[in-house]
Amino acid sequence: MECSPKFLSNLFTHSGNGNFAGRHIYIWKAKTQMKNPWTKKNPLLSMWLSGANAVAGAARSRATAEGKRQAATMMKQANRQMFSFWSGALTPVAPPKSRKKKLR
Repeated sequence: MECSPKFLSNLFTHSGNGNFAGRHIYIWKAKTQMKNPWTKKNPLLSMWLSGANAVAGAARSRATAEGKRQAATMMKQANRQMFSFWSGALTPVAPPKSRKKKLR
């Protein structure tokens, strides 16, 4: 960290009552010696993640479509059962069919 004379004079000049007499204290960021390798772009990782995202998207769309198909089938069956239950109460019960005896 580099310090200029202006910084030092402003830092240590005060009015005697504990205040720094309106002086500004300058803060410099320390210069890093080396860049963080984890923040660099990695083309191999980027391509791998793009492919994984495509596969996950395809699987998600297939699962969603199957779920919608199953939900539609369940609703059709529920409607049929409900309709047959309520319409069956309005119609008389049919007599059982008589069976013909087989001749031997």
